[in-house]
Amino acid sequence: MKPITKSAKLVWLPSLLAASLVLSACNNTSQNNDPKVTANTTSDVVADPTVTATDTTNAVPATAEQTMIDNLPRYRWILATAMDNNNQPLSALMAIKDQVTLNFNQYQGQNSVSYSVGCNTMGAAYQLEDQKLSIEDSMSTKMSCGDLDIVENRLNELMQGDSELSLVVGEVTELTQVTSDGVTLVWTGKMTPQAKYKGKAETVFWAVSANTKPCVNNNGQMCLQVKPVTYDEQGRKINEGAVVEFAGTIDGYEHDNTQDQVLRLQRFKTEADTVLVDNIDSEYAYVLDTVIETSAIR
Repeated sequence: MKPITKSAKLVWLPSLLAASLVLSACNNTSQNNDPKVTANTTSDVVADPTVTATDTTNAVPATAEQTMIDNLPRYRWILATAMDNNNQPLSALMAIKDQVTLNFNQYQGQNSVSYSVGCNTMGAAYQLEDQKLSIEDSMSTKMSCGDLDIVENRLNELMQGDSELSLVVGEVTELTQVTSDGVTLVWTGKMTPQAKYKGKAETVFWAVSANTKPCVNNNGQMCLQVKPVTYDEQGRKINEGAVVEFAGTIDGYEHDNTQDQVLRLQRFKTEADTVLVDNIDSEYAYVLDTVIETSAIR
């Protein structure tokens, strides 16, 4: 993906869809460098002690349609294949398929969808009835995307109108979308951190050294050297903690031994221990939100 040289400007949107697009844009870790942004979290369901338990033995089972609506937001969808109505690949989309993404959102009881080829975020409210997806009147952020403009317009054309969906949830989760003009898009689902870890995230910042060292308790393993970082409300760095070894993994992060980096992470409480040493809690999973600062080592 080429660097964005112009700032995003959101066109007028209905407030609900605008909120959905903003959330989707924040999830794109390559485009958001504001350390002040707090974590996106899943909502807690708070029990009301005045409400008595309900006998669920006669509960109406969820329809296939509702099951799909509930499952779609649990995944971040990445394009796997794009074929025209003659079963020939759509070369423009296939050339950049790893950066073509689709996200379904549920916000204040409403369903919306957003999609991107790696530049602007396009989105709209959607309806799903008997596996028929209907999307009309999409909105978009407005950035100049250079060579991606044509591909972006093509994806937007494909997403508009009606298409048929089929969902297979398993070891490999796939969503197949057949548009009204016979184009078949197959999307591979990667479970979102919120769905995977089933909880709220806390935003933390780590300064990660380019240099790794053998772990104190296991010389055969290399540990990241990290320092917790604190920012004030204006995004100014106000404190750096002591260096701590980290022997675990950060979902979505690949260490670069030529650069010192400051990472914004989403930290999730988990039941399974992550292998850590020293004084970083071992009961958390870490997911990369974005790299907010990079400096080459000399």
